[in-house]
Amino acid sequence: RMSLREHALSLFRSAVGTVRPAPMLKRAVKLQGEGCPQLLVKGQAFPVKRDLYLVGFGKAVLGMAAAAEEILGDHLVRGIINVPLGIQESLQRAEMQEMLLKPHSKIRVIEGAKNNLPDPEALKGAFAIQELAEGLTADDLLLVLISGGGSALLPAPIPPILLEEKEKLTKTLASRGAAIQELNIVRKTLSLLKGGGLARLAYPAQVVSLILSDVIGDPLDIIASGPTAASSHSIQDCLQILTKYNLLHNLPKSVETVLSSSPSKPTAPEDYSHVCNVIIGSNTLALEEAKRQAEGLGYATLILSTAICGEVGHVATLYCQLIQLVCLGFAGLGEGPLSEEVRENLLKLAAELEIPGLNLVEFLQVLQGLGPEKPVCILAGGETTVQLQGTGKGGRNQELALRVGLGLHRTQAMEVSRPPGRYEIVFLSGGTDGQDGPTEAAGAFCSPELVDEALQEGLDVETFLSNNDSYAFFSQFQGGHHLLVTGLTGTNVMDIQAILLRAT
Repeated sequence: RMSLREHALSLFRSAVGTVRPAPMLKRAVKLQGEGCPQLLVKGQAFPVKRDLYLVGFGKAVLGMAAAAEEILGDHLVRGIINVPLGIQESLQRAEMQEMLLKPHSKIRVIEGAKNNLPDPEALKGAFAIQELAEGLTADDLLLVLISGGGSALLPAPIPPILLEEKEKLTKTLASRGAAIQELNIVRKTLSLLKGGGLARLAYPAQVVSLILSDVIGDPLDIIASGPTAASSHSIQDCLQILTKYNLLHNLPKSVETVLSSSPSKPTAPEDYSHVCNVIIGSNTLALEEAKRQAEGLGYATLILSTAICGEVGHVATLYCQLIQLVCLGFAGLGEGPLSEEVRENLLKLAAELEIPGLNLVEFLQVLQGLGPEKPVCILAGGETTVQLQGTGKGGRNQELALRVGLGLHRTQAMEVSRPPGRYEIVFLSGGTDGQDGPTEAAGAFCSPELVDEALQEGLDVETFLSNNDSYAFFSQFQGGHHLLVTGLTGTNVMDIQAILLRAT
């Protein structure tokens, strides 16, 4: 009988496998016919009248480009991609040849954006992409590959703004508490290529964008700051944000020049009929694949949400209470006063977390109908946040796993009268890009037993958590057996969580 940990690992692997660049592109894109061939993207046909060009930017774009070049063959005339510094070497070291371009590739690779920050190399790549787009004609087709991290890899401030000035403004906004959405609105307003800029420059060529989403809800105008999507924000929105954070009267001259020369009234919406944006990979796709696998392993499987967000402590509490509810159901106490109390707490917590699109009432109704005859698997995805207080090592996934383990241990300690050994529980949280914080782990597995074991050995879990040192905690047990180590995956659709329970 496979352990729950082995099951959780296999679910995570299958979820990530389905959004790896090669299988993802091969599912979405085909080239059909000789003479005047057609590019088929998820069933839509685009005639290749003259030349086919390719540009791309983002953390997963190298693997996407390698797969695209294989599909397009000789029809591809020229390509330019902007990818993170050192990625080719990392993939070579990891022996991930399928993610690398062939020796005589027609695609030029520019590496930049060290530490995910725009830099002169990224700027050089952005200018090369801009130049290619501007030279296209009505008979050309431009294939655009976009993934998370694309924003930092496509910096092109509107002249006369300098990259350093734009960066400094963004940093100041961030330090004053601006949300990521607000930062993106300001960035887009001051950029040549973001907020639909790239698509406008490529006109009249046909533009087809293949997008790997790392943003909750897959909003086209937010992923990589939406270079091929009409922006849903105006210059007014940008001015409002600068006013809100008290920066309007303290701007570099160049930024003032650009803002004052832009039309303040929203102009007529531009025509984007030459653009087709297609999401080919997302957290939803990855979770659906994991659900298929879990059902194959005999689990009653539910997807909670693909938009889990919020502070890691609150999210951990949400998961602990969900697990408690399943356990009460297993014990035949799904209708009792304790279940009622847990349900009310859950609904209150979900309302506070404001998870987009989560219908918890409906979810709990389905959950209530699950009996102990089948093991249960609850899947979720999204991206949590951690308030850094300590100097330890770890990431949001390892910290979430440890907090869930501790929460479950406490719940069980309170239920003194509970007959032991009624069910096994494993919780897994992992980053689909194979990285979680500054460690080689992608995340971690945790169970109440692991916390029991730690306490018996005199380890104080609270201390590890208050120092944000989840990695050190997991490293102390069974040679790091509870760490999820996958290596770089070459893709990224945020994080995946799995709760596995079975009656013993």
